[in-house]
Amino acid sequence: MTATAPSGETLWSRCGGCAALLYRKRLRRNLDVCPECGLHTRLAAPERISQLVDPGSFRPLPDRAVEVDPIGFVDVLPYPHRLTAARADTGLAEAVLCGTATVGGSRCALAVMDFRFLGGSLGCAVGELITRTAEQALESGVPLVLVTASGGARMQEGALSLMQMATVSQAMAALREAGLLTVSVLTDPTYGGVAASFATSADLVLAESGARMGFAGPRVIRQVTGRSLPEGFQTAEFLLRHGQVDMVVPRHALRARLATLLAVAGTGRRATKRSDAPAPPSASAPAVDPSRAPARDAWETVRLARHPARPTTLDYLETTFDGFTELHGDRLGGDCPAVVGGLARLDGRHLMVIGHQKGHTTAELAARNFGMATPAGHRKALRLMRLAARIGLPVVTLVDTPGADPGVDAEEHGQAAAIAENILTLSMLPTPVVTVVTGEGGSGGALALAVADRVLMLQHAVYSVISPEGCAAILWPGRTAAPQAARALRLTAPDLCRLGVVDEVVPEPDGSAADDPEATARAVRQALLANLLPLLDVPAVTLVQRRRRRFRRFGAARAGARAGAR
Repeated sequence: MTATAPSGETLWSRCGGCAALLYRKRLRRNLDVCPECGLHTRLAAPERISQLVDPGSFRPLPDRAVEVDPIGFVDVLPYPHRLTAARADTGLAEAVLCGTATVGGSRCALAVMDFRFLGGSLGCAVGELITRTAEQALESGVPLVLVTASGGARMQEGALSLMQMATVSQAMAALREAGLLTVSVLTDPTYGGVAASFATSADLVLAESGARMGFAGPRVIRQVTGRSLPEGFQTAEFLLRHGQVDMVVPRHALRARLATLLAVAGTGRRATKRSDAPAPPSASAPAVDPSRAPARDAWETVRLARHPARPTTLDYLETTFDGFTELHGDRLGGDCPAVVGGLARLDGRHLMVIGHQKGHTTAELAARNFGMATPAGHRKALRLMRLAARIGLPVVTLVDTPGADPGVDAEEHGQAAAIAENILTLSMLPTPVVTVVTGEGGSGGALALAVADRVLMLQHAVYSVISPEGCAAILWPGRTAAPQAARALRLTAPDLCRLGVVDEVVPEPDGSAADDPEATARAVRQALLANLLPLLDVPAVTLVQRRRRRFRRFGAARAGARAGAR
């Protein structure tokens, strides 16, 4: 229902979600989001651009859409007639509006789809325009932002419309090879060939609140399967839970979030060139000398490492780092809560931080699977590591896990292969990697985040091939021998520093990190800066060679020499 003024301007409209009667000017001031129920109504491409980019910064591409009718398609009307009508109705030449702009001062190339134009369908002209936009991003060395709204490939252009999925994807592959960030913003709706190509193959995928995305539409799925669909199926929130998007962003926050991400991309390209970086701090936190560290029983250290009040990764992200934008999902169906990761700042530098997350209460621990990563968690970490390397960001990992998830589901989804792929990727990741073992470093689940250039360890953390309880159950008469197994495993920070597994021991306050989390956070920050800054000047090839030599020294001959020295 609508009401109009004598001038023909619409004064009132009825919300399609809650049926509230809304004053049109108020709705416009609220960015076309219903103030009663929060429904995000669809936007035309020009409106979307005006909301996202800095005022006056948008410059359309000089390329014009070419009208094509490759197969002479006719249904009720000839295809050219439908194109003419769509142009008259929307004022656009095609279903996408492309150009360059700045968002929060950061330059980017931008392609915004418009669902009003034949359902935002992907045809030859649309594919060509988006491809040229990607090529412009490559030529200018700037990120590419895609705002999608589409029902899928354009049927009236036959198989040639299908080919556009590959055409645009190839252009995005060139951006990936060049280390330029791509960001996709899913709006309602995004389906079919668009969803199965550039909308979901971007480095970062954001979903506007309420957006729906999928390969097949819900009507088709119901018809094919004969089943009812779950509540909220294919909505932005559903996609977040199932690891398909990095974040869900309400419309009023979308521009600011894009500005943050594009600013990171702008600094990342200079990550290996430190001439413009702030000077390193004058002093770093004193590392613990293993030979002079006060003796503490190994089993007591295990208990301190597991203390529920010990700072978690999210605690460090709030206190040690200067800002954090969490990224979600492995893109394969899961978003493991035991692993958190995203973009952060440290002393003015952008970096990728990935860590295990436990919790302080029983409910938090259970919700986070006690910090035990599933295959989805390892694959999320893998995706973020690779993204960091592509855009030139160093990686910091925080290890605190009893081990990888040992459950049936984890095995069915390839736990061993997921850990193996992380270890392999870290072995050749062409960007600095610094690891801090902050609590428990349990087995392969820990090593999946710890193949690093520098491995640091908090004074009362532990790092071992197996838990003391597990070792006792296998090699002793029972689990009651866990304290004895802890001593035999040499799993404390001083022990591991002497063995060369750990490069530096970070001091904890009197008692432990649980007694003074703020002081611990400061010590971790100083240790990270002292160890990360020298790595930023090392060429990528040299960095990888050194990392491999670091782990090569753990071979049998060298390990035997160390054992003999003891």
